[in-house]
Amino acid sequence: MATLAHSLEPLQTLEGHTDRVWHLAWSPDGTSLASCSGDRTVRIWQQSRIEGRGWRCAAVLEDTHTKSIRCCCWSPGGTHLATASFDGTTAIWQLQGGIWEEISKLEGHENEVKAVAWSPCGNFLATCGRDKSVWFWERGLGDEYDCMDVKHGHSQDVKSIAWHPSRELLASCSYDNSIKLWANDEADWVCVQTLEGAAVGHSSTVWSVSFSRDGRKLASVSDDCTLRVWSVEWSEGCPPEPHCSLAACISGHHSRCIFTVDWSAQGLIATGDGANSIKLRQGLLASAGDDGLVKLWQYKGLGQAAAQQ
Repeated sequence: MATLAHSLEPLQTLEGHTDRVWHLAWSPDGTSLASCSGDRTVRIWQQSRIEGRGWRCAAVLEDTHTKSIRCCCWSPGGTHLATASFDGTTAIWQLQGGIWEEISKLEGHENEVKAVAWSPCGNFLATCGRDKSVWFWERGLGDEYDCMDVKHGHSQDVKSIAWHPSRELLASCSYDNSIKLWANDEADWVCVQTLEGAAVGHSSTVWSVSFSRDGRKLASVSDDCTLRVWSVEWSEGCPPEPHCSLAACISGHHSRCIFTVDWSAQGLIATGDGANSIKLRQGLLASAGDDGLVKLWQYKGLGQAAAQQ
């Protein structure tokens, strides 16, 4: 197993949450880190202006959700934050005059909301949950968010969702071992492809999906201990339709289920109990799982190199 030229070194441990930290999200400009927890709070971390003080908690968002906050997501402009909770709601927060305030709450899911994601243009939100559904929301006038569509294509819990970086395309993954691609068809969102089956698909729960920053690859990880990379191509029709084909299936590197995967962006990676800083080249992929390991992958066609951290 080849070792990458880069390594991860601990930078600082951020303490404050009183329960497990479910999710982390860097702001688009990389100056803030949001963390959400089973303690029903969101913390916004920023680097101190005083040299040597490191990162500090700049704000605590609380008194909105009544159960664990499972996921948080920044708007493309970094002015809003969406939080998804096991209480069945999604809250929209806005930074106003230096203070974070809840401006809207999205309701409709029957129970736990597992993930929320903002589209690259900022006009759409997607949520998914234990009720086996994917919801599409559109930002209206002011602080209003209207439900555009509800999809029940999955037969079990929907674990995670991810937007294509430049097109109106959403990937969702589920306990039903499948990945679905949803595209905007005027007022409706339609499933244009389902990635499943013994020949190419995962054989167990798909926990997480992530598009590469150029939108040409989709990564997925599963309870089957594999990391799969899919090539994303578009037809020449009008409108063009996406099609994914399996480019690589990586196994034998995680000994237990793989929970999360993400492509590199601005060169910063966050882990569940702290933050690490590293310079990453385009094409690096990080995966982490129940075996307590974080692995870095460099995608080179059909060949991969992994570094265990």
